Amino acid sequence: MKLKFIPLFFAAALSVLACKQEKATSEKQEVSTAEIDHKQDFDYVVEEFADIKILRYQIPGWENLSLKEQKLVYYLTQAGLAGRDIIWDQNYRHNLKIRKALEHVVNNYNGDKSTASWDDFMTYVKRVWFSNGIHHHYSNDKIKPEFEKSYLKTLLTETNYNLEDEVFEVIFNDKDAKKVNLDASKGLLKGSATNFYGVEVTAAEVDDFYAKKTSPNPEKPLSFGLNSKLVKENGELVEKTYKVDGMYHESIVKVIEWLEKAKTVAENEAQADALELLIEYYTTGELQVWDDYNVAWVEATEGNIDYINGFIEVYNDPKGYRGSFENIVQIKDFDMSKKMAVLEDNVQWFEDNAPIAKEHKKENVKGVTYKTVIVAGEAGDASPSTPIGVNLPNANWIRQEHGSKSVSLGNIINAYNNAGGTDKLREFAYTEEEIKLSEQYGKLADKLHTALHEVVGHASGKLNPGVGETKETLKEYASTLEEGRADLVGLYYLMDPKLQELGLTDDSEKLGKAAYNDYIRNGLMTQLARIELGKDIEEAHMRNRQWVSAWVYEKGKEDNVIEKINKEGKTYFVINDYQKLRELFGELLKETQRIKSEGDFKAVKALVENYGVKVDQELHKEVIERNAKFNAKPYSGFVNPILRPEMNENGEIIKITVEQPESFMHQMLNYSKNYSFLPLEN
Repeated sequence: MKLKFIPLFFAAALSVLACKQEKATSEKQEVSTAEIDHKQDFDYVVEEFADIKILRYQIPGWENLSLKEQKLVYYLTQAGLAGRDIIWDQNYRHNLKIRKALEHVVNNYNGDKSTASWDDFMTYVKRVWFSNGIHHHYSNDKIKPEFEKSYLKTLLTETNYNLEDEVFEVIFNDKDAKKVNLDASKGLLKGSATNFYGVEVTAAEVDDFYAKKTSPNPEKPLSFGLNSKLVKENGELVEKTYKVDGMYHESIVKVIEWLEKAKTVAENEAQADALELLIEYYTTGELQVWDDYNVAWVEATEGNIDYINGFIEVYNDPKGYRGSFENIVQIKDFDMSKKMAVLEDNVQWFEDNAPIAKEHKKENVKGVTYKTVIVAGEAGDASPSTPIGVNLPNANWIRQEHGSKSVSLGNIINAYNNAGGTDKLREFAYTEEEIKLSEQYGKLADKLHTALHEVVGHASGKLNPGVGETKETLKEYASTLEEGRADLVGLYYLMDPKLQELGLTDDSEKLGKAAYNDYIRNGLMTQLARIELGKDIEEAHMRNRQWVSAWVYEKGKEDNVIEKINKEGKTYFVINDYQKLRELFGELLKETQRIKSEGDFKAVKALVENYGVKVDQELHKEVIERNAKFNAKPYSGFVNPILRPEMNENGEIIKITVEQPESFMHQMLNYSKNYSFLPLEN
């Protein structure tokens, strides 16, 4: 599970660690985001275009890693980039062809680049790069070019490039308009452009296909469909597995090459054993090996370096089976991890005191680890748009028996906060008290909510005996239910005196008030700036924030818990009773856990459809108009630092330095030049 970033109006004065000459040492030294707090000379913003702001991040403490550790980080980042083409193809079957055509023009066009049409063309190219394809990374709608069809024809002709008619036309027509469609009435697969299924496969056929599959051990169900494409061959359904000599072979063998190198510099035996299993999984495609790997990975907790690599999150599959390729390479932030380890140490207390039914609580929450980490590189579905927190593995039985790893991406959050401001807060908050609370406690509240969401939320609760995996029982609503459930765990505890007792805040009441103000304001109002006027909410996290907020707003109307106020033509949502709101969060948490534990599809459908999908059009219009004056981009993402190895005469790495890319365009073109391994059609 991953937690995506939603800006909550922080005023942060973060800074920078200037790159020093790298040193090779065997000494272990602590790496911390605290090291960037005293520097002020780093420019976090790369550029802005359309609805997107491109940022950069640093790797504080890089020079404190040993050369062996630096090599491990380098090899793991290269393994991620080697699989970059995969996410493009998974997102849409024509993406690689379109990317190649667009980049050919960028690299070869020598005509007039001072025109508005060229500017519009380059904006489109950058939007496609950012989304890993022609569908918007968040709304899932196809990105509409602002230039004329004839202009692209001219560009292709003048650069002597032929793009087949069907692929050319799809850039401009209404075909394959939505990457992920969650409206069952439009056909979950028929209405989705993702490349996880053959175009002729129906949702009903998918359900029937996997209903017939059984795991060797029903108590440890395999993640059927996670690493394959389901197609029809000679009228029969067939899985095309992602593996060596299978689908995506060309990229996977390159991924394996880098993982083999990473294994040679593993920090310990447990880490090396996990990497060996990951290599075996990529080689064979066997789902049992994937489970074996996840058990080994979650139990490999020693060392300074960790990573996420594989076909993992299923948000891009409307049926919730197939995992998108992603890679995140992490260095421990020792200082922050020590501070936050208190949640890990007390996770059983949170489970025991949660407002959920006794039969849905875990008697022994195992192995939850929480770290704040320094990101050293991202690829696939994690880049350029990145999460701020991740909790893995996703298999419920592994989490229950072996635990999970939760990480907060510290330097990513720092970069987000450093590039933000408080103007929007002053526009949408009703009182000076709200503003003051957010300025004083908002940043900490957000960090703690992320931690509680990942560490306690995703680890909390258990399924009833005999109830299938959530993706099978709750289907297209599984992701938003799980994210909302984890949010509710965090919300319920953010105002609990236990946080103050644990030394995580100096005032749990003020912390909770700041968190509740920001969450309700965002869930009911400000997040609407992210979607096109007239559209329903599609993205799982946005849906969960709205259905959580809308449900407590409606249930608290009789007691005026949350009041909707109109002042001088502007709408505000004001919390009048924070303790009652906390009780409502607890009631909803109990119900969402029941839904998950019992696999109640009817109830989750009613919850999400009634509260999380439809938008008040008048309010939506108002939010967009009020937001427009800030000229702020609703979405942000990142370029990745470049890890540059220096070799000796024997071809051995003797030093690795960190550089920043020249530009977003330069990095994208460089990636395509050096990491394009797949054929254009797969």
